[in-house]
Amino acid sequence: MSAAPGIRVMIADDQPLVRRGLSLILSPDPSFEVVGEAENGEQAVALAQRLRPDVVVMDIRMPVLDGVDATRELARTLPGCRVLALSTFDMDEYVVAALRAGAHGFLPKDVSPEDLGAAIRTVHAGEAAVAPRLLTRLISTYVRAPLSAPQPPADVCGLTPREVEVWRLMAGGLDNVGISRALDISASTVKNYITSIFGKLDVRDRAQAVIAAYESGLVTARAGGGDQA
Repeated sequence: MSAAPGIRVMIADDQPLVRRGLSLILSPDPSFEVVGEAENGEQAVALAQRLRPDVVVMDIRMPVLDGVDATRELARTLPGCRVLALSTFDMDEYVVAALRAGAHGFLPKDVSPEDLGAAIRTVHAGEAAVAPRLLTRLISTYVRAPLSAPQPPADVCGLTPREVEVWRLMAGGLDNVGISRALDISASTVKNYITSIFGKLDVRDRAQAVIAAYESGLVTARAGGGDQA
């Protein structure tokens, strides 16, 4: 019986040493197949359209076309291709822009080999590869509702009051287990609520749902960091 094919990974970074290092980390693992490397966003888009990788590990700060615009173009033209954004810093407004553009997660460049592999597997499965509390801290730092935005009504986008409650807890940094405990409901019920919330908000994943919560004014950032309902 032949082995299952590995996850096809493409690496886009303007630093040759970073590209080589990531490739050396992934290549020995039979669950991954590094199919190509790109040195800027424009090249990444063209190469991805030709090679059709499952996941693109994308530096968000690159010349010619940055990783944000490259991610946006891949989300438009290759929706089955998942983008995992790379950033030098945890707190980086470009990361939020990449998540808005369609990235499924992000990692700092000093990530461990184990966490890199786990994140690629996570985004390949269609989930967001961002720790919930780090995601909330990042988004609360860089995303604000317009000053004119009213407090969203309880039935925003057709959400039920309980769905709004789940959405608020999600935006506050709780994972599914935390939401389950806070509301005293099962984890499977939480998952069903979140699936419904994604559909009604027309967002793809947890990252975009949290961004939407801050943009709508459902939650706001406290002065000095953090968030509040």
